[in-house]
Amino acid sequence: MAAVFLVTLYEYSPLFYIAVVFTCFIVTTGLVLGWFGWDVPVILRNSEETQFNTRVFKKQMRQVKNPFGLEITNPSSASITTGITLTTDCLEDSLLTCYWGCSVQKLYEALQKHFYCFRISTPQALEDAVYSEYLYQEQYFIKKDSKEEIYCQLPKDTKIEDFGTVPRSRYPLVALLTLAHEDDREIYDIVSMVSVIHIPDKNYKLSCRILYQYLLLAQGQFHDLKQLFMSANNNSTPSSNSSPEEKSIDRSLLEKAGLSESEVDPPEENSKDCVVCQNGTVNWVLLPCRHTCLCDGCVKYFQQCPMCRQFVQESFALCSQKEQDKDKLKTL
Repeated sequence: MAAVFLVTLYEYSPLFYIAVVFTCFIVTTGLVLGWFGWDVPVILRNSEETQFNTRVFKKQMRQVKNPFGLEITNPSSASITTGITLTTDCLEDSLLTCYWGCSVQKLYEALQKHFYCFRISTPQALEDAVYSEYLYQEQYFIKKDSKEEIYCQLPKDTKIEDFGTVPRSRYPLVALLTLAHEDDREIYDIVSMVSVIHIPDKNYKLSCRILYQYLLLAQGQFHDLKQLFMSANNNSTPSSNSSPEEKSIDRSLLEKAGLSESEVDPPEENSKDCVVCQNGTVNWVLLPCRHTCLCDGCVKYFQQCPMCRQFVQESFALCSQKEQDKDKLKTL
């Protein structure tokens, strides 16, 4: 009966057909554009809008005190033949053990053994883990809280001038920092630090630098220590004096060795100002790009890093609100 009524109405009123088509058009348009409170279909969004609406996860961080510090003094003068000067800064009495020509494969097998088998908390433990696959070893005692400069050099009687062509089977230098006293190993979560150092020679002239640093924990984990890229320039940090030609040579050598330039570049000059508001203190690290450029007030508005435009997958705070309040009280 209803169908007969509609057919009759259509025959006597062509405007009914027009009204039905117009109503369907309005409803479809409303659904597509979200007039009724529903989300826009993904097919109509571009990739940036889709990524922008993804949730940025905040990492739960646990503060751990690192008793070890190591850096290269005057890296431009370091070479296989002339040696290298290392500066240590340790919170406790420590041992610095340098392994020249350490096997690449054995070193990473040793890190896996630290995780699965036994803890590398002493130089002897590392030597056992790498099966003494190194060319020369030297050891130094580091006093607590003393920034000592340690000069390391291969003996001339070894007659080693280079470690071959890239890719190499041996690292030029692996520096191991361990706590000297057994009682101190019960205090710290971090029991040792392994630094892989590149030193230029006649075959591979990439400038001297720390390639990797691994923090070994008493529980068996080990973590690759990464530098953070701060937001802006500051005169407090000396800038590099390398010429553009030297930088281009270093870049090509890094690519040849299979290393990304961002992983091994010297620390960037830094500032404490947020790049967005220029007022708040930088406190948030964005991952995976590791740019540290946002304050507590601005971080919630960004799903992309304002420095490199990479999408942020995770982020974490350098210090909690309580720690910031304590710092403010100290300055007053």
